[in-house]
Amino acid sequence: MSVSAYRYLFTPLRLGPLTLRNRVVFSAHLTGYAVDGLPTAQHAAYYAARAKGGAGLIISEEHATHPGDWPYEKVIAGYRPEVVPGYRRITDAVHEHGVPILAQVNHNGGQGSSMYSRRPLWAPSAVPDPLFREVPKAVDQREIRTLVDGYARVAEHCVRGGFDGIELQCSHSSLVRSFLAPATNQRTDRYGGSLENRARFLLEVVEEVRAAIGPDRVLGVRLAGEDLFDGGVHLDEAVEVAALVEADGRVDYINTSIGMATETLHMIEASMAVPRGYALFVPNAIRQRVGLPVVGVGRFSDPHQADQALDEGHCDLIGVVRGQIADPDFAAKALAGEEATIRTCLACNQECIGRMGLGRWLGCVVNPRAGREAVLLPAPTVRGRRVFVVGGGPAGLKAAATAAQRGHDVTLFERATVLGGQVRTAAVVPGRRQFLDLVVDLESECARRGVDVRTGTDATAETVVQGRPDVVVLATGARPRRLRWAGASDRVVDVRDVLEGRTRPAGTVLVVDELGFHQGTSVAEFVADAGCAVTICTPGMIVGQDLGITLDLEGWNRRAHGKGITQVTDVVPTGCEVVDGGRLAVTLLHHPTGAPRQLTVDWVVSSAHQQPEDGLWKDLADSGIEVHRIGDALAPRRAHSAVIEGERVALAL
Repeated sequence: MSVSAYRYLFTPLRLGPLTLRNRVVFSAHLTGYAVDGLPTAQHAAYYAARAKGGAGLIISEEHATHPGDWPYEKVIAGYRPEVVPGYRRITDAVHEHGVPILAQVNHNGGQGSSMYSRRPLWAPSAVPDPLFREVPKAVDQREIRTLVDGYARVAEHCVRGGFDGIELQCSHSSLVRSFLAPATNQRTDRYGGSLENRARFLLEVVEEVRAAIGPDRVLGVRLAGEDLFDGGVHLDEAVEVAALVEADGRVDYINTSIGMATETLHMIEASMAVPRGYALFVPNAIRQRVGLPVVGVGRFSDPHQADQALDEGHCDLIGVVRGQIADPDFAAKALAGEEATIRTCLACNQECIGRMGLGRWLGCVVNPRAGREAVLLPAPTVRGRRVFVVGGGPAGLKAAATAAQRGHDVTLFERATVLGGQVRTAAVVPGRRQFLDLVVDLESECARRGVDVRTGTDATAETVVQGRPDVVVLATGARPRRLRWAGASDRVVDVRDVLEGRTRPAGTVLVVDELGFHQGTSVAEFVADAGCAVTICTPGMIVGQDLGITLDLEGWNRRAHGKGITQVTDVVPTGCEVVDGGRLAVTLLHHPTGAPRQLTVDWVVSSAHQQPEDGLWKDLADSGIEVHRIGDALAPRRAHSAVIEGERVALAL
């Protein structure tokens, strides 16, 4: 397949003074790469990789406009003159590949914290954000002037730093969005009340920024299209704001968004449970009203999906963020007709949004190089080694593919008849099916790299030694363990027993969630869909507590309510006895009070920590062969650890 397969995606587009070579935009998103408020070499290499990979336009993460706006530790302090050399390093790196780059400029307003700045937050009105719960100071007109000047000052720094233009962030988490939204703008002066008044601050910022950057650079506005809560920005007013922006005559394009960063964050970076292209109604409505080019966003991880959105007239450009985090060569591969080799974003949110939410820099489950582009890979110490990989889950597949890419002769052994390990098990649940793309992509890469894959083959110490490998990589995974409180009943089973089809619970089912992630909640939905009456309990304060990090918690709670799943928190199972009729009486200790309770059910499904499948490791200990353990075989963890360790061990061979 070639560029002719795409009707619009690889056609040029005029954006103010710029002509873009294609319609693929690497939209603004936080990275956590700043150090002491300054951009870094990590930024430069990260953006340059996407420019080299064929993006038509890159928009950097936000640059703060005022010292009082420090909502998270690693923000870029754009108001400081010291940022300019770092800006120049970023823009030079991107321009080397012939791609323009814009800087997003923002003030988060009341959607932040004074923890870092030790200054009060500034906002249109003294309305606390529902997440941060900090009452901001309502700005007076003198402070509004200071804020407007701050935007212009950062724009000047960006011009000196070589950026090709500015995008004003007016959505998600933004002071401008707070002025536009009735719930957060309760002013009675010329900045409040009517939509024209609420848009006044935005238009004043537009005027000053355009004056600062001149006519030869692009100016864009990213608007909140639909906040999805009462009192937020809704689509009808967003369309009117877009019309006001266009009428102003100073703006070259409009970018779009959905969701508000603290109230409806789960809709901004939607997980795999949300359909692709879910936000296209926003740019569609705006594009019908204005003549400016409009950017559409919303889980675009396939170039054909992106081209279809353009073909159907929803938008003029496509924001592909997570798709290009997963594969920096997203656009180049599509242009070359190599779509099948694009590494697919899972929308799992574990290492991008989830890692950022924990205060770490951005990474990616499927792309261990994300955020590490500035770190050079070591050259292979020896080529052509005979490498045996045992285990065809994500760790083994990644190790095999990378080792083969590095010039080694690789054979992979998998006991099951299909590859995938526990990833294939997890993908049985309907809302998690896209997780299987991790395995599909790695399996395809192994095939392209010439890995000899042998499924249905149980590698033993004897067969491994007889094969005379130079090195063995063990990715044999983990197995469930029997819990002490579970008793002897065969109706106390593991999540994997259910999802892999070895048991079929019926009647009333108790799911014990000790992991706080998808395992427990997924199996609860799975058995509820099979007609069971389900209760899920956890020692934590909420069921599936880590789903909040990946923005899956809201969706889980809605679905659980709809399926009648009962949630019980703060309890620890201490015993399980078989009672009349073979049913199970489970004792649950409410650990905050020490009070026990008993719950009688037909089945218990446990989501608990596993133990390494390390028998082959022990058998090969004295073989004299170089042996490595990775993934769950080393220590049971999540998929990102498996992929990282698979690559790491292959690079060290």
